[in-house]
Amino acid sequence: MLINPSSPHSDDGWLARNIVDPSLKDSAPIVLETKQLHVYYGDNEAIHEGDLKFPEHRISALIGPSGSGKSTYLRSLNRMNDGVARVTGEILYRGVDVNRPEIDVYEMRRRIGMVFQRPNPFSKSIYDNITFALKRRGVTDKQTLDEAVETSLKQAALWDEVKDQLKKSALALSGGQQQRLCIARALAVKPDILLLDEPASALDPVSTSKLEETLLQLKNDYTIIIVTHNMQQAARISDYTAFFNMGRVLEYDETSQIFTSPQVQLTNNYVAGDFG
Repeated sequence: MLINPSSPHSDDGWLARNIVDPSLKDSAPIVLETKQLHVYYGDNEAIHEGDLKFPEHRISALIGPSGSGKSTYLRSLNRMNDGVARVTGEILYRGVDVNRPEIDVYEMRRRIGMVFQRPNPFSKSIYDNITFALKRRGVTDKQTLDEAVETSLKQAALWDEVKDQLKKSALALSGGQQQRLCIARALAVKPDILLLDEPASALDPVSTSKLEETLLQLKNDYTIIIVTHNMQQAARISDYTAFFNMGRVLEYDETSQIFTSPQVQLTNNYVAGDFG
């Protein structure tokens, strides 16, 4: 089923949105959903009616030109915009609106983890980076901490590279290794959803390839939502793709559909490189 409201920017419907509800095609449960999501920076409305559904154990890519709102939307999903922007509407995590003021934001972020654009390891050892949040939560048993370090580093495809140097400073790792360490750090607290904001933008092609392989493995256990400017990356690893422009989701569909037969002209122009 396609929703085709008239575009607010065009009388001829050239920008009409065609947002496909993935739950109509996919038997996987919807783990995260936004309804009537609006984000305001002061008087500026950065996101207009962000309505999307994300199926469990799938990778969903958010694409669009710079300034289109995709990173703002992503950061809203686990309330990273708190104190920076005003966010209205519903953010439903397994049916619970986590945008309500009484929600424990820190507990919610344990379930909806985030990895940022540039690697940001702590100035600590590899081991201490992984165990930092666990210790803050009161976990002190060494065996439990050791198991968390090994498990999360294996999930992030980094264990074999660092298992003999866990006391080494995380800052001594390569950029690609640091980014996978940040993923492992997020995984150590056992989240349900992993948000990634252009995680490969600062990486070389080899590191990018390793990161993509890691994400494809992780989707067996996690729901992943990734912002990327790399069209080839979105096409390679995502199951669904949402195209953002001027703070609106113009099209959301299976990735193969978006890249071969998009329903909106602007989407076609963007994925074809004929945009702007």
